[in-house]
Amino acid sequence: MLVSEMPASGRFSIFHRGLARGPDYEAWREGIWRGFCRLDVGPIEDKYIDCRNEFAQLHSVAIATPRGGPVRFARTRNLLGDGCDDMVLIAATHGQVRVTQGSKTIDLAAGQMCLTEMNAVGTADLDKTSGFTTTRFPRRLLLKVAPSAETQLARLLGHDWALRRMIERYLGLCYDVADSLDELGQKAASQHLADLVGLLLGTNAEQKELIGQGGFANVRLNLVKADILQNLDKGDLTIKAVARTNGVSERQAQRLFASSGTTFSEFVLEQRLLLARRLLLHDSARHRKVSDIAYAVGFNDLSYFHRSFRKRFGITPSEMQMEFGRA
Repeated sequence: MLVSEMPASGRFSIFHRGLARGPDYEAWREGIWRGFCRLDVGPIEDKYIDCRNEFAQLHSVAIATPRGGPVRFARTRNLLGDGCDDMVLIAATHGQVRVTQGSKTIDLAAGQMCLTEMNAVGTADLDKTSGFTTTRFPRRLLLKVAPSAETQLARLLGHDWALRRMIERYLGLCYDVADSLDELGQKAASQHLADLVGLLLGTNAEQKELIGQGGFANVRLNLVKADILQNLDKGDLTIKAVARTNGVSERQAQRLFASSGTTFSEFVLEQRLLLARRLLLHDSARHRKVSDIAYAVGFNDLSYFHRSFRKRFGITPSEMQMEFGRA
């Protein structure tokens, strides 16, 4: 059993595997209860628990993904005295997830979402066949982007599958990069998340205002860039393919890059060159052929790779590799 320190930002995890009693269990329970989540936790039926909780803190927004079970996470009446009134988006990832809020019960299937609040009694159940992610927002942050958000509490949210899928993907991206973002990056990511959820919660007028502010475009661009970074090794990577994966037209994807002051081709070239440099400077690549590295990062033309690399870094790939070897 491990209870990690609760940092102000980044990623961490706490877990328990064993009986729902004793000092180890109470330490894990304390980590969730009095620590990060402000929830009580306990078994649903069996006395044995096998559960790991993965967390990411992005400025004022907290993302949590429990795995295992069977476990019930509960906002109890005794906990309401802490004054927390945050709102929590619960997104089912697989199986069926039962959520209660006051006297209401919401059964979520994979891909469905609901909004709950921390100033009311509620539960979320996890078992071996189900999974979900929770994202906790300061109430003022969500109400700023979607003033009508409170009317959406304790109900299934939205019929826009594409928007829900985008939220899921951006949550995953935020979790992956939480450790690498500085304070400004974390604040921007948390605002983007709030904007996306605001689109899910808001009235038509609120949605139009949010889209007009550009946050939606920023999220789309970040997701497009993330797809590119995952596919840099593909020499036939095209803006058409990336656009199709992200549900936008090729022209829309071009406009997204233009709004950030670059183009698709410029971004791909820069990222491939940066990746090539990292590989060349990695200890394991000291005796690796430069041509192997060039092909591994998506270059099909070795002459073009050498010219581009020298133009970008003022040194050829072989010279950089030799300098690193001497160092």
